[in-house]
Amino acid sequence: MPLTEPHDDSLPQEESVDAARHPGEEAPAARGSAAPEPTTAAGFGPVAEPTTADPVAEPEPGAESEPGAESEPEPDSESEPEPEPEPMLPEPVRQRIVALTAAVLPVLPGDEVPVPLRRVAKFAPNRRARLGAPMIAAQLTADPLFRQRITARVLADSGDLGAAVVAGTAPAAADPVEVAALAYLARPRGWRALIDVSGAAVRAEADRAVVDELVREAEQRATRAEHDRAVARVEADKLRDELARVRDELGQLREENRQLARTLREAQARERRAAELLATERGRATRAATEADAELRRARARLAEAEAAAGVARASAKEARSVDDAKLWLLLETIGQAAVGLRRELALDPVDRFPADFVADAFADQPNAAPAGAATRARDTDDPARLDQLLALPKAHLVVDGYNVTKRGFGEMSLEQQRKRLITGLGGIAAQTGDEVTVVFDGAERMHGLPPTPRGVRVLFSRKGETADELIRRLVRAEPAGRPVVVVSSDREVADGVRRHGAYPLGADSLLRRLARS
Repeated sequence: MPLTEPHDDSLPQEESVDAARHPGEEAPAARGSAAPEPTTAAGFGPVAEPTTADPVAEPEPGAESEPGAESEPEPDSESEPEPEPEPMLPEPVRQRIVALTAAVLPVLPGDEVPVPLRRVAKFAPNRRARLGAPMIAAQLTADPLFRQRITARVLADSGDLGAAVVAGTAPAAADPVEVAALAYLARPRGWRALIDVSGAAVRAEADRAVVDELVREAEQRATRAEHDRAVARVEADKLRDELARVRDELGQLREENRQLARTLREAQARERRAAELLATERGRATRAATEADAELRRARARLAEAEAAAGVARASAKEARSVDDAKLWLLLETIGQAAVGLRRELALDPVDRFPADFVADAFADQPNAAPAGAATRARDTDDPARLDQLLALPKAHLVVDGYNVTKRGFGEMSLEQQRKRLITGLGGIAAQTGDEVTVVFDGAERMHGLPPTPRGVRVLFSRKGETADELIRRLVRAEPAGRPVVVVSSDREVADGVRRHGAYPLGADSLLRRLARS
């Protein structure tokens, strides 16, 4: 038969707890005998009468009735009294009942544990009472047989306190929560009164705890108030000291204000005197400005006279320069004729390679060493008109920074068109002057698709890891001392570098105007 069925008097009764608590009394009828008279089995509350129409069996002969127990009237088989509602338990009592039941659940045999609680019985002890509390409370209320089994084991563990509760008394020193929990489970005569008394004790304990907490809070508030008063006294003392200090500072500020007012009045008086002096000085400055304007007009007249004299001097210098140019031409002609004589005397054969041809193949042995007499080879000049004069020198070498000139003159073209136009123009200059012409471009390898190189023009590309500026410096260093070398580039670093080696640096504009004139 399932353990969750309603309690019936015909079910086998548990061993009487009263017999265990009161020695000498006779045990109830043995299992299998006629149904006994309804009593408080094992100290629990009255068991519900069976609903069947079977007659109530007489008590077994020889069974003594409980002393002082009154004979109960025979229940009416037609109308059964309604059970009294469950009492409202205080929360501590309810928790203690659940805890006692949860502690006993694993001890019960498996067939005595109701189905809804079998899973709860496998929980850990700390989780059994917390998670299974609703199901345990519902089962204790709905299943009197389950409650009797739980009560039997709880009373067995409670000792004398359980016996006293079953007897309907509560020891004065006992915990009211424990007494109420045992009374609810055992349900002896007057168990509701025990629960009410224990509930009142629990509520009184709770009220006493609240009162104690209120007293503690009042004491804490009093302590804090006393502390706040002490702090307020200290702050008041500080404020009084601060007030005294502020009063002293206020007195000092008032004294300083009086001094500043006196100083302001003196400053205003000085300002009035200064304004008068300023008016006087302005009059003097006006007179001085008038005199300065007159002096400026006289200076401008003298400047005009000086400029006229400078014009006459420039004309004289130009005539003297023409004479010097004539003398220089005569000297160069004489040197040229002397060189021709020396060449004939020394029987020097014409050469088919120039120094620049060797620079295109290998680095100079000492690239950083300036040749002897390099400082005397040429002087700095940026005059574009000097290009023709320098190219007129015998055996002159024209070195051109290719991309520096092309990007300045016709940068809107492609690089290939720029190279082609520059090389073609340099070919015309080489044909007109007969000088050696070298044009240098940036590039690790020789470009493909270049136009045929005109006669007298050498086209060089810088090596990998080398710039055109470095290649131009090597070309200048490779030339012998005394040979006129003209470098055309608008790069200031290139101009400064070749100037230190005696070359003539010229800007790119001079070559561009020369090409435009060709």
